[in-house]
Amino acid sequence: MAVEFKSNLDTVLKESQEAIERAAEIIGGMAESYAKELCPVDTGNLRNSISHTTENNGHTVVIGSAVKYAPYIELGTGIYANGESHAKKIPWYYKDDKGKWHKTYGMKPRPYLRPAIEKHKDEYKEVLRAELSSG
Repeated sequence: MAVEFKSNLDTVLKESQEAIERAAEIIGGMAESYAKELCPVDTGNLRNSISHTTENNGHTVVIGSAVKYAPYIELGTGIYANGESHAKKIPWYYKDDKGKWHKTYGMKPRPYLRPAIEKHKDEYKEVLRAELSSG
């Protein structure tokens, strides 16, 4: 009696990849929402600019903002800047809208991206687990 084997590897790999891509998009949307909730609001420009993309066939989720001052809000400036900030020039001067000069030593960080990721890791893992087990 001959035994015949049929490989379902291609189907399993295809379905797994689709589940990973679905999970990445869901996770990106969740992280974007959490970041927007945490984002300090002045004009709303920064909060409205936060977005996400998925890359590398869903194996990478990128969240951030293209607003020029976004890193300064997240990482701080001057004496308050955390180790990743490149804004450590101390002190510096700036002119306000009325033409008056001001001296500053920096601004404390107001993180919104990192906590949106770090505080919700377990939720993101659960989304991936659920997508991989569905179907």
